[in-house]
Amino acid sequence: MIEVRKSAERGHANHGWLDSHHSFSFADYYDPKFMGFRSLRVINEDRVAPGMGFGTHGHRDMEILSYVLSGKLAHKDSMGHEELLGPNEIQRMSAGSGIRHSEYNGSTTEPAHFLQIWIEPKTKGDKPSYEQIAFAAEEKQGKFRMLASPEGGPGVATINQDARVYVAELKPGEDLAYPLDAKRYGWLHVIRGNATVNGTPLTTGDAGIIENENSLKIVAAGDAPTEVLLFDLA
Repeated sequence: MIEVRKSAERGHANHGWLDSHHSFSFADYYDPKFMGFRSLRVINEDRVAPGMGFGTHGHRDMEILSYVLSGKLAHKDSMGHEELLGPNEIQRMSAGSGIRHSEYNGSTTEPAHFLQIWIEPKTKGDKPSYEQIAFAAEEKQGKFRMLASPEGGPGVATINQDARVYVAELKPGEDLAYPLDAKRYGWLHVIRGNATVNGTPLTTGDAGIIENENSLKIVAAGDAPTEVLLFDLA
């Protein structure tokens, strides 16, 4: 079964410096039908004006992934990391027992467009930690490129949850298969372009909520490249 979460039905907040769409209830947006999905708690699509950003604030007991679509994101945290994140990188911050950080547009002239993803951890109160991993654009072209998993490994961020996160970019008409265990759940978020998943059409910003499917076939539709994020969830 695949249910569609339409892009236009997401929560939306425009603060001038920040234009944000929320797949799940977040801040002033509340929808009891979309409080999260399995361990997936937040997918915010944020556009931050040049030179602006989120001042220092705290998090606890959350696995936080950031994936930049365009521009640069400047990160600074209480563990001493001061980094710049760009496209084709995954940033993972495990908040654990508590962490403080800030996120700003790393440019004073260009907007920053990124996805912020929160996954609830399997255990609480762990020591905070941080990873930032870059990869070549070719690694996601025509195939799933794993970004995060509980096992981690070379080029893969380690998260404290039974969840796996992948990105893929497909040319028009290209298709990709994924063997999803029928006892697991999927969330397919279309970053850009148009796709079908097992025949169900999705467009930019849409998501496919996947249950009781033992395999997925994703096909890029339209005449432009399609980029998707896939969450394989317990």
